[in-house]
Amino acid sequence: MLSANRQALADGFRDGIPIGLGYFVVSFTLGITAKHAGLNPFQGFLASLLNNASAGEYAGFTVIAADAPYIEIAIITLVANARYLLMSTVMSQKFSPETPFYHRIFVGFDVTDEIFGISIARKGWLNPFYNYGAMLTALPGWSIGTALGIIAGNVLPLSAVSALSVALYGMFLAIIIPPARKDKIIGAAVAISFAMSFLAETFFSEISAGTRTIFLTILIAGAAAVLHPVTEKK
Repeated sequence: MLSANRQALADGFRDGIPIGLGYFVVSFTLGITAKHAGLNPFQGFLASLLNNASAGEYAGFTVIAADAPYIEIAIITLVANARYLLMSTVMSQKFSPETPFYHRIFVGFDVTDEIFGISIARKGWLNPFYNYGAMLTALPGWSIGTALGIIAGNVLPLSAVSALSVALYGMFLAIIIPPARKDKIIGAAVAISFAMSFLAETFFSEISAGTRTIFLTILIAGAAAVLHPVTEKK
C-alpha cells in the first residue's frame, strides 16, 4: 500500500508540473489586481494559498478594492466558486468506499478545474495521494505567482502595471470563448451577462460592484438552468 501511495504521489506531482507553471503565469497578473486592492505580498500569498481559484479571487480582490463589507466578500467568493461544489461531488464518486473521510476533506481543499480534469481522467479508483502530488506543484505556483505579481506591481512603472492587469482579462476570455463557440446557449448567456453588467453599472451605480455581480450571477445562471437545463444524456 505504501508503494502504491508513493507511485500515486509521484504521478500526481508529474502531472501537476504543467498546471503549476500555468498557475504561476496567471496568478502573476492576478497579483497586480491584489496590489490595486491594497494587499501586500504576504497577504496575496496567503489569499492564493487558501483560495486557489482565479475567478473567486479576482471577484474577492475587486470587492476588497471597493471597500466592501466582509459579508459581501464572503458571498461573492461563494458564488464565484460554487462550481467547485459540483466538481467535488463528482470527484467523491471516484474514491473507493474505504477511503477515509479526512482524505476526502484534504482533497476537497484544492479542487480546481485543472486538477479535477486530470483526476477524473485517471482509470479506476482515485488514490488521494495522486491529488496531493498535483497540489504540491499547483498551490506553490499559484500563491508564489500572486506574491511576485504584487511585488512587481510595487516596483514596475504605472504603464507596465496597467498593461499587465489587462492580461487577466485575456485569461477569462480564454475560458469563456471556447465553450461559447461550441454551445449557443452558453454564448447567449455570456453576451447577456456582458450587456446586463453594463446596464447595471450604468443605471445602478449606487449599488456596489460586488452586490451587482452576485445578483446578476444568480439571475442569469438561474434563468439559463430553468430555460435550458442540461439533460442527463448531455
